[in-house]
Amino acid sequence: MTTSENPKETPASNGLFDQTPETLSELLKQWGEPAFRCKQIVEWVYEQGVTTYDEMTNLSKSLRLLLAETLPFYQSTIVKDQCASDGTRKLLLAWADGATSECVMIPDGVRRTACISTQVGCPVGCVFCASGLDGLQRQLTAGQIIEQAMRVREMAQADRLSNVVFMGLGEPLSNYANTVHAVRTINAEWGLNIGARKITVSTVGLPTQMRKLADEKLQITLALSLHAPNDELRRELIPWADRVTISELVDAANYYFEKTGREVTLEYILLGGKNDSRECARDLAKMSKWMRSNINLIPYNPVDGLPFECPADETVEMFHSMLRERGVNAHVRASRGSDIDGACGQLRRREGSDFISITTPDES
Repeated sequence: MTTSENPKETPASNGLFDQTPETLSELLKQWGEPAFRCKQIVEWVYEQGVTTYDEMTNLSKSLRLLLAETLPFYQSTIVKDQCASDGTRKLLLAWADGATSECVMIPDGVRRTACISTQVGCPVGCVFCASGLDGLQRQLTAGQIIEQAMRVREMAQADRLSNVVFMGLGEPLSNYANTVHAVRTINAEWGLNIGARKITVSTVGLPTQMRKLADEKLQITLALSLHAPNDELRRELIPWADRVTISELVDAANYYFEKTGREVTLEYILLGGKNDSRECARDLAKMSKWMRSNINLIPYNPVDGLPFECPADETVEMFHSMLRERGVNAHVRASRGSDIDGACGQLRRREGSDFISITTPDES
């Protein structure tokens, strides 16, 4: 199966976060600036964490003005900043064209994880998920994806950002080029310097792009949103499952392991009375043996207006135990941020009355 990488247009990538050292160096060269300027700017951005050009005090005022005119720095406005009872924080960001996206900071002991979006909305339309209720508006640029990770790093403050998961709004592999660009910057020593094995890209399952990502040899974790152990049930839950079979996904997952040595993580949302039966557990255990994988079980996080329920605790335990008894490396993933609609499947780009701050746009 092939799915367009650009189901909706992506705006021009012309911000500072869209640049690599190579492209920035070439631009500065055209302006007659010395080669070391690029290193200075990159260090200010990713090491020092400044948010305006005015803070780059070892650059001339004229260069700072030229950069501000040519390469906008932070381009989002924080419309809404929510904090959950468990410490999870969610930002609703607005971009210059009025499009919005969400990103989440998840604290867990010493870990600080950024959950970021790759699209404005989502084209997949999983029947249990809030993210696709309004469809897809457009792609996010690489710079806009990176900016979300930087926004979350700001929220973490003195605590270093440790992990980044591409599990927010959108299908990352349907915005392939921008997603990979963002991954490389987040992983780079000159960038956010997050280890590849602490970066996860989630996909509903696009075999062509999964193989293409394997060939990038990035050593990142690939998470496959499976949610059903057979094609018939999966097609009920995921509209795009009409285009690809589980067998095709298994082949692509095996290719990913062969190329990277990295097991694929199977994401399985447990929907009460829908995909949480003993038969489903047996079938999932059998199917998981077809590939090198581990399984994350995610009890459903309720979404207003959708007819699905979280399974009972004893059902989750039964399902988990049956997988473990059959030799499957399976874990139950705790929900975080559900009281601010920040948990898995709840991101929706919705404004409400509960917020802790509204800020004005950052100056360039």
